[in-house]
Amino acid sequence: MLTISQLAKTFSISRTTVLYYEREGLLLPKNRSDNGYRWYGDLEVERLRKIMAYRSFGVPVAQLYLLLDRHDEVEQQTVLLEHFHALEAKVQELRVQQKAIVQFMGQPELLDENVVTKDRWTQIMRDAGLSDDDMRNWHMQFEKSEPQGHLVFLRSLNISEEEIEVIRGWSD
Repeated sequence: MLTISQLAKTFSISRTTVLYYEREGLLLPKNRSDNGYRWYGDLEVERLRKIMAYRSFGVPVAQLYLLLDRHDEVEQQTVLLEHFHALEAKVQELRVQQKAIVQFMGQPELLDENVVTKDRWTQIMRDAGLSDDDMRNWHMQFEKSEPQGHLVFLRSLNISEEEIEVIRGWSD
């Protein structure tokens, strides 16, 4: 059994954070002593471990109960998938903002730093021995097996939405 201070120290968080999770109904002590001390057992430690993992993914506190108190894996996956798509939308929004800054500064080369562009990816594939037909087949298989993943990949290459639609069109 751990006190609130011991529990907080175990996870490198503040007592205030543990108390916040208690106020939100996410983490309740196993029991309280006569002097008011909160005691946490193995189940509470494991629950806090899950809370910390979900928070590290950026899952809002308000959605944690959907992940912690449900035994339905489909519902849990749905919540995480929705969060994943929300993160992807934020990433896309940030990329648009980056492009606007680059245009304003007149320094398009900034977008090329640490980014795998379409040209770089194509060269990597050619260096690996793939022909244009092989690459076309690769796109077709990717689109067929995981269309959302293919879309995310294409967007990561920083190509226009119009070109993405063309590639996905002939990939389908």
